Amino acid sequence: MLKKGLIFYISIFLLIIAFCTTSNSYDNDLWARLIAGMGVVDGGHVLKSDFLSYTPVHTWWDHEWGSGVIFYIFLKFFGPYSLIILQAFILFLLMFTASKIIKLRNNISPYNILFYFFSLMGVMQLLNNPIRCHLFSFLLFTVFIYIFERVRRGNNKLLYLIPVITIFWNNLHGGVVAGLGLTAMYAVGEFLNKKPFKKYIITLLISALSLMINPWGGDYIKFLLMANTMNRPDIVEWWGLFSKFYLFKYIEFKIFMAVAVMSELICITKEINNSNIKQWYKKTDKTKIIILVTTLCLGISHVKLIPFFAISALCFVYEDFYNLIKNLKFPAWKDKIVYGFILFLSIFTLTAKNFSVPAGIDIYPVKEVEFIKKNNIRGNLLTNFGFGSYTAYKLYPANLIYMDGRYEEVYYDYMIPLIKQFFLVNPGWDEVLKVFPPDVMIIEKFYPVYNVLNKSKEWKLVYEGKNFGVFLPAKLADRHFVQPSDDIEYYKNTLFNTDIKF
Repeated sequence: MLKKGLIFYISIFLLIIAFCTTSNSYDNDLWARLIAGMGVVDGGHVLKSDFLSYTPVHTWWDHEWGSGVIFYIFLKFFGPYSLIILQAFILFLLMFTASKIIKLRNNISPYNILFYFFSLMGVMQLLNNPIRCHLFSFLLFTVFIYIFERVRRGNNKLLYLIPVITIFWNNLHGGVVAGLGLTAMYAVGEFLNKKPFKKYIITLLISALSLMINPWGGDYIKFLLMANTMNRPDIVEWWGLFSKFYLFKYIEFKIFMAVAVMSELICITKEINNSNIKQWYKKTDKTKIIILVTTLCLGISHVKLIPFFAISALCFVYEDFYNLIKNLKFPAWKDKIVYGFILFLSIFTLTAKNFSVPAGIDIYPVKEVEFIKKNNIRGNLLTNFGFGSYTAYKLYPANLIYMDGRYEEVYYDYMIPLIKQFFLVNPGWDEVLKVFPPDVMIIEKFYPVYNVLNKSKEWKLVYEGKNFGVFLPAKLADRHFVQPSDDIEYYKNTLFNTDIKF
């Protein structure tokens, strides 16, 4: 068993490493996280006010400041590659913890790797941007499940860890509410199971109070509540799994979800047929059902939250799935084929391309930013809010941005609708140009406003890349411009260069 476990963990680690090296760009918000981390490490204080924007801002409620510190420390002391390794390490710890939960809950082997493989593939699209703060929430959510499952088996002292971890989690990522929610689910589930449940309520109350321990104190709680309940109709990762936009996307996750749900429904049906609904309800683990149903609903309603269901299914559905197929006769060489396939896939992925810094040259306005920098084009910069973080990191202090992905942390509610109507050329599309006039713009070519600006007399396209264009006021555009380099290695080598200093 020890040998099988070692082979299992090596295979999982290689698979995760291979998965993490396939990304061709970093998350849009990484750059703001690095700036926040830089403020703490180099400046000695948590940044509570924005200095990157030319638009109105409020207090910077940075619910991810701790993640930024970790990211910046890795970047500063270990280089860009370490961010990819960090992502792989977090995912491996998540899978390792899940395997311990599975082993704790039942007597079947936790080393059937295919279920882990399909759960990882189900969320691959969502996590394929090294590295994002919500990885900490997914890992700590899994750790909470492990602690609570140990508590259910009599180790009550572990509950003391929950408020301590909550403090840590709260300063890493606003997803800490998932931990509080999980604690509440265990309280309700154990109440319905007619098991001791008051200890979970007490833990929940202490953990909720521990949220006060943060750089902003009690006022931060109001922000956290707002941020976790606000509507985000303009942010696609908060749209529903079966919305028109995602109807034919995340197919791998939808298949994994269908298999998990069907496995549970079949198990429930068999148990009811063998007894009756009353006896099934009496025997069934209500905590498990509550967690699975809640995370399933969250995943369906918001794509960003699907990993919570993938984790819950891995921890709780694994046992039922393999109990359903345990009587099927598989050839003795089945495990060798499965492990051989996963090892081949991992090694092939790792050797098929060079392990290098993902510059994202076709996703980020990399050359356009270089064009602005080379030609010393200074002033207020308007770009889509998803690229604001990157452009601020690369161009500050010469250029200030309209806004970036810190929309609820820094900016006012009206700013996203304002820029949305601009890019889509909806009625009043030029209002943003009047209220917050820019000196330079970087615009994606597929947006309607690109062609409108290209035909206007007020603005002139001065540089056109593959997917973006740079616009200047026509009166300032009549001069010779230096063109950016086409050398991809140059951009990889300078990707994390910035003029921001503390």
